[in-house]
Amino acid sequence: MTSFDSTPPLNVWRALLALAVVFVMLATTGWTALHNQRGTSSPLRTALAAWERGHINGHPLPDPSASPARLAHFFGSLTPDQRTRLATRYPLAVGNMNGAPVKLRYQANRIALATARKVELRRMHDSRLSPSGQHDAGRRMHRFEALMRPERHVLAFDPTGSGRVAEVLGDLDRAQHVSVVVPGIDTDLLTFQRTFRKYSAPLGMARALYDAERSASTRARVAVIAWADYTAPSGLGVEAATAIRAQDGAVRLNALLRALPGTSRVALYCHSYGSVLCGVAAHQVPKRVSDIAVAGSPGMRADSVSQLRTGARIWATRDADDWIEDVPHLEVGGIGHGADPVSSAFGARVVSARGAKGHAGYFEPGTESLTNFAEIGIGSYLGVRCASGDDGCRSGLSGGMAA
Repeated sequence: MTSFDSTPPLNVWRALLALAVVFVMLATTGWTALHNQRGTSSPLRTALAAWERGHINGHPLPDPSASPARLAHFFGSLTPDQRTRLATRYPLAVGNMNGAPVKLRYQANRIALATARKVELRRMHDSRLSPSGQHDAGRRMHRFEALMRPERHVLAFDPTGSGRVAEVLGDLDRAQHVSVVVPGIDTDLLTFQRTFRKYSAPLGMARALYDAERSASTRARVAVIAWADYTAPSGLGVEAATAIRAQDGAVRLNALLRALPGTSRVALYCHSYGSVLCGVAAHQVPKRVSDIAVAGSPGMRADSVSQLRTGARIWATRDADDWIEDVPHLEVGGIGHGADPVSSAFGARVVSARGAKGHAGYFEPGTESLTNFAEIGIGSYLGVRCASGDDGCRSGLSGGMAA
């Protein structure tokens, strides 16, 4: 399967765009109806339905889609034993509930992962499955086992389909600076973490950024979220060429951002198709989001920074070897993602990516892109290196925000 981590020929991409135009014009309505029907019954939806029928001390449980503030107030009114009881009884619901205490979500998701692991263990030995299906079940089971380890802090988990997950590095409750890594296409539970080319996977990106931020300032309390909690496009096709997945993902991202504990400043790091998602989300991000940095971007669904309608600073970078430079930066009839974020006309603060190689190398340790991301994350803007070699990308900014 072709991936944004590979290097497709330009004519292939253009052909895909042309086919996508025809496909959308002739079949969008039917495809969308089918798409919206997929996953109507899932473990998470079943868990939320059970929560909606639940009670505690004779009182009904709150709407799981209520505001994070309302849910935080509800959980704050409970005793520790009552909170644990709810996490044990409704683990998938509590583990994905924006507004629930962070540590309670970790606890609930560990329980949900254990349940999902048992399901895959049974599937591994299900004679009705093909050898390939049994193999895939084994891979998922091992991934769930890895996520269950005591040192892992899983903030969101949904085993439905190819799966969604978000993991926290650091102490989210005490952090002064929170960074959120938003990955691109072909992201799911199995690609969330890789042994080979680990810094091209969401968890590897987040680990590299977390280490770089801690190295940049030993005094700063930082946390990084590897956020793969949206259904990303699979391969280069209609979904990758449109904002369909980005629109759904933007709603989920902003729900997370509104539920983050404390008053920490937040920076978003959006790679490849993830930058499309961040562009769609930008006009509704909370004010605490101070910075949005995009790398290897096919576009942000806007022609300029002003069109993003956000108070966050917009940073962009692209390596000279990144094939995405050759993708047509346009948007016609919903196809394509708009202007090139590293172009002067777009108006982003363009930073150096020296040392990065290809489309997936921006978070490799030792690259200037990663160093720049870390300086942005802790608010040390004077340490950012501009792509132009001058100080243009730092215009109007001061450093020393790290604490």
